[in-house]
Amino acid sequence: MDPVQLLVVGGFLGAGKTTLLAQAARRLVALGKRVGLVTNDQADNLVDTAVLRAATGAGVREVSGGCFCCNFNELLSATDELIRTYQPDVIISEPVGSCTDLSATVLQPLKKHHGRQFRVAPFSVLVDVRQMRTLDQLWQVYQDDATRRFPDEVLYIYRKQLEEADLIVLNKVDLVPEDQAALLERVLAEHFPAAGRMAISAKTGRGVDRWIQYVIQDGSGGGHLAEMDYDTYARGEAALAWLNASVRLKSPTPQVWDVFCRGLLAAIRDQCRESNAAVAHIKIHLSCPAGTVTANLTDQDDVPAARGQADVRSETAELLINARVVTDPQQLRGIVQRCLEQVAGATMAVEMESVASFAPPRPVPAHRFDSFDTSSSRTGGTWRPRFPKSDA
Repeated sequence: MDPVQLLVVGGFLGAGKTTLLAQAARRLVALGKRVGLVTNDQADNLVDTAVLRAATGAGVREVSGGCFCCNFNELLSATDELIRTYQPDVIISEPVGSCTDLSATVLQPLKKHHGRQFRVAPFSVLVDVRQMRTLDQLWQVYQDDATRRFPDEVLYIYRKQLEEADLIVLNKVDLVPEDQAALLERVLAEHFPAAGRMAISAKTGRGVDRWIQYVIQDGSGGGHLAEMDYDTYARGEAALAWLNASVRLKSPTPQVWDVFCRGLLAAIRDQCRESNAAVAHIKIHLSCPAGTVTANLTDQDDVPAARGQADVRSETAELLINARVVTDPQQLRGIVQRCLEQVAGATMAVEMESVASFAPPRPVPAHRFDSFDTSSSRTGGTWRPRFPKSDA
């Protein structure tokens, strides 16, 4: 049996990984490929899993309770189950957005110990081009603490993700002027010259076919290892409050659920802003007898965006909420509960079926390579990406 092509798509919270996975899965299926998907989160009730199951028609498995590096055996179990059930040609996996050091803890162990089962593709790390200020902070362009969206430890994770990328993918280029995207490419070229670069819009599909063509080429991913201070890394993850909730909604009259979803995100955004709690990513997935709605927020200055059927109406709905915010976990839980009550109003019943609010624990990877294992590489040594250095 030929090895399964394994694509690992990293990037910070809100970079657009799930949207890219959905686009890629649909396009690969249209090309006659069998596709499996693996999502990852620190807790259960992951919106990404629900979204991908509804959007792709591909097999989806979830690794919850920690990142791939800490739950390496669970990642293998998920991929094994996909292989048994769907016989995929390609498996695309999406690690937790606050995780880094994936080349050392996931890609190298896969190549060393599971090279007959998987062909590990070039490691793509997505960047949201609108986060210019966040990226500028990485090079200390902004010196005033008042302008800083995230603490230094969180930005440490952001930078380390880029340092270990084989390919840096500038996503959401449809949302910024061409000159801003070009400026960001130049900044990335200066600070990460060893990585390939590509510009796409996962939402519109621009550049996605080209990205697929590159990442499914022969060759082994994981060409870079980043130096890692796990104390700083742990503080960066601990600075983020995590909330995953499952909610049952019941109204005496049919509700327009896309309006409800946008209103809920706007209320959470406003309360986070008032509390000086920086939003990393908030997304919700609502399902009801009439259809589904997905909405997300990747910045506290954003206007909430909703996808799905417009004007979806019913009396009952199931709602998943995933929120990642720089604040205290209990404060985040209080914000979400207050906003739910506010938007639901006096007549709608809100039942919290489950809720987990916490700060991620210190990452403890099951394996970690501090050097390349050349014997397992298909190229006989450290793999170097063969990508153009610009998308121009």
